[in-house]
Amino acid sequence: MQRLSGLDASFLYLETSTQLLHICGVVVLDVSTIPGGYAFADLEAELAVRIMGIPAFRRKLQDSRFNLDHPVWVDDTDFDINRHCHRVALPSPGGRDELAQMCGDIAGIPLDRARPLWEMWVIEGLEDGSVAVMSKMHHAGVDGVTGANMIAQLCGLTADTAWSSPDESVEGAGQASTLDIAVGGLLAVASRPAKLLRILPESLAVLPRWMERARRGDAMPAPFTAPRTSLNGTLTSHRNLAFTQLDLAKVKTVKDAFGVKVNDVVLAMCSGALRHYLKNRRELPDRSLVAAVPVSVHGKTDRPGTNQVSLMLSELRTHMEDPVERLLGIAEGNSTSKGHNEALGATLLQDWSQFAGQAVFGTAMRLYSALGLAERHPVVHNLVISNVPGPPVPMYFLGALIKAMYPLGPIFHGAALNVTVMSLNGQLNVGLMSCPELAPQLWDLVDAFPRALEELVEAALAVKARP
Repeated sequence: MQRLSGLDASFLYLETSTQLLHICGVVVLDVSTIPGGYAFADLEAELAVRIMGIPAFRRKLQDSRFNLDHPVWVDDTDFDINRHCHRVALPSPGGRDELAQMCGDIAGIPLDRARPLWEMWVIEGLEDGSVAVMSKMHHAGVDGVTGANMIAQLCGLTADTAWSSPDESVEGAGQASTLDIAVGGLLAVASRPAKLLRILPESLAVLPRWMERARRGDAMPAPFTAPRTSLNGTLTSHRNLAFTQLDLAKVKTVKDAFGVKVNDVVLAMCSGALRHYLKNRRELPDRSLVAAVPVSVHGKTDRPGTNQVSLMLSELRTHMEDPVERLLGIAEGNSTSKGHNEALGATLLQDWSQFAGQAVFGTAMRLYSALGLAERHPVVHNLVISNVPGPPVPMYFLGALIKAMYPLGPIFHGAALNVTVMSLNGQLNVGLMSCPELAPQLWDLVDAFPRALEELVEAALAVKARP
């Protein structure tokens, strides 16, 4: 068995019927490249073969009423691909609206915790003859990097790439008895006081250090200081999504012209699009929106678990009208936030999440949701923005050329918008997830992204044209 880390388990404890914590993705495929042609049965069979060689796809949760610690992963000895791979068809005409509507409906369905926590929905009937595959993976089992890596293991560089099983030395989760889970949990809980004594001194110094940084102007935005918008309310169980594809070369043109990073340009695009969206709704705040930006700490921490992330807060400078001023302000703020986040330490979030308990966290989150408390306290942050790097070359999913790969992260009470971008083969794929009761015109927001990028490109070309 493999015991979940506290951070992994927290995504189970914080999930409710309206706050669903799975990560989604929509891959649009050109199935004409599949050797021998496309047939759902063949695709499902090939998927089943490859899944059997990737243990992470075949592990499921197991727990015991006597377990005092987090649940464990075990191998599913009754794994059946038919429980995870489903086939549906879009209604006519099969355009982006129909695709987004169906994917939003799928995103609003919880995963079955009695089985491995993932699904794939093969969606036929797109108007251009493409086939889409929507994946769902629970955040307890993947973060942005590991989720992308698991999908990448199903892909190849050519349509007829011979698939080889991953390293056979990688073992599965194994099995566990009720006694194994209970005894292991007891030993883990018994070691917690010593762990608390080890991390407490450093943690107690965080607040005064934060205040000192803020006094020097060298701190990231503090939680609970974001302005309230219509996006910052209590979720329902419904989901809507939207997506677009941008030219990565244009993003790099802006990056090079102004000496910033790709992530700065991504946040500046989000800022410009949000300004347009909120201004049209007559609710643009006079203070900057604040984004929560997950930061990968893979390779920087020795803590166990699948989720290897920390979190930094970033001002989007949405109160600034000039796009160049916004970009440069975001870049400066990101540099400050990154330095502050590094000073907090790569393991802070992981260490404290080890003390999360299902009874306390689960009950508290259900109460928080039922009472609509997200609307009764200051806004922690306005939205989540993630940037996941992808391969710069064409990729083939089970033999089909990937035309687009739209990542879709989870949303939370009080922050009902997730913007995730992924680069692939010279394109920047942008996926937005929200709740229709809070963001009914999500296409208006995503359609503002190309406009926001063009504003930055025009400014970049003007800079390059100067003598």
